[in-house]
Amino acid sequence: MIRHVVAPTGAELDAAARVIAEHLEPTPTITLRLRGRAVLTKLESLQITGSFKIRGALAAIDAAHRDDPRGAVITSSAGNHGLGIAHASSILKVPATVVVPANASAAKVKKLRDYDVELIQFGSSYDDAQAHALELAAARSIRYISPFNDTNVIAGQATVFTEMLTQAPEIEHIVVPVGGGGLMAGVLLAREALGRGDVRVTGVQPEASAAMYHVLRGTAMNDVRHRPTIADGLAGGGDEGALTNELIAAHDVPLVLVDEHLIRQGVREAAETNGLVLEGSGATPYAAIVRQLVDDPESRIGFIASGRNIAHGLLIELLAEPLD
Repeated sequence: MIRHVVAPTGAELDAAARVIAEHLEPTPTITLRLRGRAVLTKLESLQITGSFKIRGALAAIDAAHRDDPRGAVITSSAGNHGLGIAHASSILKVPATVVVPANASAAKVKKLRDYDVELIQFGSSYDDAQAHALELAAARSIRYISPFNDTNVIAGQATVFTEMLTQAPEIEHIVVPVGGGGLMAGVLLAREALGRGDVRVTGVQPEASAAMYHVLRGTAMNDVRHRPTIADGLAGGGDEGALTNELIAAHDVPLVLVDEHLIRQGVREAAETNGLVLEGSGATPYAAIVRQLVDDPESRIGFIASGRNIAHGLLIELLAEPLD
């Protein structure tokens, strides 16, 4: 099923910025040393839900509430977007249902159970969860909010880059983790709105599950093969014909792939050398920069540390692995 979504207008970008400023503190941008290189780091891992996804969720639920003050919403998620929806719904008093795969991250499911939302675990993949959520949305006549292919979600994610540019206007190159592409789409629209086309943008995906990378090279979404990855927030398919796909293609964004070993090493190194707890998804840009997969040794480079919601057992396991 192709869901046609339009890019947010200037008014929608402004509305997202307003509701996010009202309910969230700006996250800091700091300078870390990555094997001797100074790298600007936007710490979205410090968000109250542990991920940048709260931004898009707030913007989308606020828009839904303004359209229908008595309406409910439903979403599908690998975990972090669901947490964002759960938290935003509690703030804005909007009933919400969150559908996640039965094998979703235990750390994220545990946090979801702390919220007053209807939590449904269905299927063995994000695609299964999304299909079920769409069926329920149609049956209940309520609004479905995609984690990435949604006008207002993208508008909310744009605020990450707007904040980062305010905090570190000297940035010349930003590295962004990519799953369905909502964060990347927001970065691209914010860059355009702020007239900062001089800032290079590179996307990073886990090699084991890189739908966007392959779809932009002509593979049908349903034909992309997925293998297990600890970057679960980036795993699974996107939407065929999604706005995010179109925006990334139109801006000719280069995408690099990081293998599973390097993601695991990235989680450990971030914690051990920089005191930074990252889930696998958040460690993909870290690993890409450290391993020089992003070929730009001279620019003032930065990345978005997108989330920290990693299961404790997995983190302990990764910290015990030797560093290369």
